[in-house]
Amino acid sequence: MRYRVRHTTTYAYSSAVSVCHNKLHLCPRQCRHQTCSFHELLLFPEAPVVSRSGDYFGNPVTFFTLQEPHWALTMTANSIVEITPLELPPLAVSAAWEDARDGLRHDRSAEGLEAVQFVFDSPYVAASPELLAYAESSFTPRRPLLEAVRDLTERIHAEFTYDPGATAVNTPLGDVMRHRRGVCQDFAHLQIGCLRALGLAVRYVSGYLVTQSSGPNPLIGAEASHAWLSVYCPGHGWVDVDPTNNMWPSDRHITVAIGRDYGDVSPIKGVFLGGGNHTMEVAVDVMPMPL
Repeated sequence: MRYRVRHTTTYAYSSAVSVCHNKLHLCPRQCRHQTCSFHELLLFPEAPVVSRSGDYFGNPVTFFTLQEPHWALTMTANSIVEITPLELPPLAVSAAWEDARDGLRHDRSAEGLEAVQFVFDSPYVAASPELLAYAESSFTPRRPLLEAVRDLTERIHAEFTYDPGATAVNTPLGDVMRHRRGVCQDFAHLQIGCLRALGLAVRYVSGYLVTQSSGPNPLIGAEASHAWLSVYCPGHGWVDVDPTNNMWPSDRHITVAIGRDYGDVSPIKGVFLGGGNHTMEVAVDVMPMPL
């Protein structure tokens, strides 16, 4: 499948911003099943200083600076992405989850060493007894890892309500657990926290869903940035799972960036001087293109 992606963010300020510095994760990354063949960033007003590089996790990053007064800022990222559908490993033949956990302690392969860094707490996701207890209902002794992940995903989808007004970016996971409400970022953090509490390697994935306003299986989280997670499964590598939509991503999820949690891969992060009060509007459109 080939998709055209347009992500537009507009800031409007009540007074002039004199200078701003911004870091963007808006360019889809290259993956084993995904290729970004075109990407452009349109800025208004135009920025005199723009640079591109990669971050620690290998995600494309754009930096830009505006050093003239402005009362609004519009950033439009246009991309063309080609995706090959992912094939899910047979759930029942995946390693027992305890073996997947324990194997990381002794795995000295490049993939294993890369995975082990995602076992530990991160700024937005800290393991807790509450998260461990919630996970243990799915992770019974010697259960195949991916079967247990599927069960945990189904439980989160059934027991938590998607509610855009329930949380903010910095809402603690404890509040999400108590109120059983949140958005895709919260549900990704929740499942990551559960899996890390068990000692498993899990990473946060930011990206997009194919825009679908109608049809038999509309996806929750389209028309905005979306979030899911990826769990390390020995012998199979990283396996993506989307608790918001209770599914294994295949060819309707576009990966932009990976990290420990939202803080590593937020679409736009920056600082500015002035501006007074401000508003932000975001629009995302992902549409199929002919091959």
